Amino acid sequence: MRLLDFKSEPHCVSGGGGSRRVMATPAAYAVGLVWSLFLTVIGSCFFAAPASAQGPICKAGVAKKIITPDGPLWMAGYGSRNKPCVEKQHDLWVKALALQDGTKHTCVILTSDLCGFPRSVSEPVCDAVMKATGLTRADIMMTCSHTHCGPVVAGNLMDMYPMTAEQTAAVVKYTETLKASMTEVMIEAVKNLKSAFIQVGEGTARFAVNRREVTPTGVTNGNNPTGPTDHSVPVLKVWDGSKNVTAILFGYACHNTTMSYFKWSGDYAGFAQIELEKAYPGCPAMFWAGCGADANPLPRSRIELCEKYGKELAAAVKDAVNGDKMTPLSARLTTKYEEVTLPLDKIPGKETWEAEVGSKSIAHAKRAEKFLTLLRNGTPIPKEYTHYPVQVWKFGDQLTWAALGGEVVIDYNRRLKKEIGAKNLTWIGGYANDVVAYIPSERVLKEGGYEADFSQVYYGLPTKGALGLEDVIVKKTLELAK
Repeated sequence: MRLLDFKSEPHCVSGGGGSRRVMATPAAYAVGLVWSLFLTVIGSCFFAAPASAQGPICKAGVAKKIITPDGPLWMAGYGSRNKPCVEKQHDLWVKALALQDGTKHTCVILTSDLCGFPRSVSEPVCDAVMKATGLTRADIMMTCSHTHCGPVVAGNLMDMYPMTAEQTAAVVKYTETLKASMTEVMIEAVKNLKSAFIQVGEGTARFAVNRREVTPTGVTNGNNPTGPTDHSVPVLKVWDGSKNVTAILFGYACHNTTMSYFKWSGDYAGFAQIELEKAYPGCPAMFWAGCGADANPLPRSRIELCEKYGKELAAAVKDAVNGDKMTPLSARLTTKYEEVTLPLDKIPGKETWEAEVGSKSIAHAKRAEKFLTLLRNGTPIPKEYTHYPVQVWKFGDQLTWAALGGEVVIDYNRRLKKEIGAKNLTWIGGYANDVVAYIPSERVLKEGGYEADFSQVYYGLPTKGALGLEDVIVKKTLELAK
């Protein structure tokens, strides 16, 4: 706001059919100065209080697109699948939400009804978005819901299935279309930026159950109701300052694996999004997966349960959105992104791969053939993973949001929330930017079990992660969160 000038120079004031020049008297000058200072104070309060309901605190833009395959395609997630999928429970989507703070710093998050995608998908997409929008890599977050009723994406979990050459080509073709859709919705969301109010809060849903069951013969994938979980439901609400909710972004730390049938479906997260979009017409609902790699929705395997969990999750979101505990998000945005090198355990020798190449397990056999080919060509087998993504978005002290690659177990959530120690909210997401493999904690590596000892086979890694892996990831996340 510009101070009004009430000095003795002539001023133009509006009147009737035109303007006239007047001279301010000393008394008028004094009154004018007081009035000017009053307006300045009031104006400063109005514009410096973006959390109030009197004006927008930033901008937001949304876009979405259907990505349901239009022909037969293999489904990702379960190694027991033996044919492509041709049926649909409901459509699959990619959705994007762009946010902009008062300094015009913009970020965009993509959510997707996919089991996962590798960096060979995310990095070209991010490059295209950066070129079109001027954003940096740190400003772009790509996530997936980890539904096991979504399509196989090229470069991610492809070696689990007996695909023919034609079926493999179909996956590659679909992936190119998918990349174009991802790029399109993020660019569109940025173009759609308009004034908005943003609020953040949390709800609660309790169907996630730790699945790492300790038995006398080791850790099994079962039911451990006393094991660690996080039942919080992070919620970000975009609204227009009236009663219209224009976007909802929410997360949950649980495997999106209620169903294992042959129908395209977003699983419980898909049903939750559908439920929310019915409750708030015209409002895209977007789901991101938390650190739920060692949690399952239990019990499961029935569509009635899948719908029930979706409605429970949606109810938790609605309780937050409609409640009075949401916090206006008004602080300045900072974004950071770096990649770290993850250590791997001892690499097996050539004799191991020669024995494994004859395995009845397709994943084991294909992995062995891949590494034998490397050795025959004189190329060493990688002893580490060199591009693990760590991303942190911060809105001042109001919200710290860390997004980690891979299938992250709950220990990272618990440790990072404690060590970041944000004054308000801390959200820890997994399945972001590169779903490279399971990401076990130090505890899980020592205990063993699927997440630690066996899961890397399906991602084509030569061995499990090494002890110390957790500290590498946590150290970098804390560094970016400062």
